[in-house]
Amino acid sequence: MADEMINVEVCYPLPTRQEVIRLRLAPGATLQQAVEASGLLAKYPEIDLQKNKFGIWNKLSKLDAALRDFDRVEIYRPLIADPKEVRKQRAAEGKAMKKGAGETDA
Repeated sequence: MADEMINVEVCYPLPTRQEVIRLRLAPGATLQQAVEASGLLAKYPEIDLQKNKFGIWNKLSKLDAALRDFDRVEIYRPLIADPKEVRKQRAAEGKAMKKGAGETDA
């Protein structure tokens, strides 16, 4: 029966490193079962099955998604800043710098 098991990785990125847990699960195991079997929920209480987003190979996935052999389950941390907002701020700063750049040249 051991030959029928599937191999998966559960990954959780931290600010300074990445936690990777390799598991062997029964065929038909779900993303949620892999996360629970990884032990990461106990080790990192900030992971919340209801709030965090999860994916398989960089594609957002639901907790009931069935896993295949050699899948990589990813636990995504909440974003610190909204990327769209950061781009808007950078664009606004760039425009302000361009406007002010010629004023000191005389």
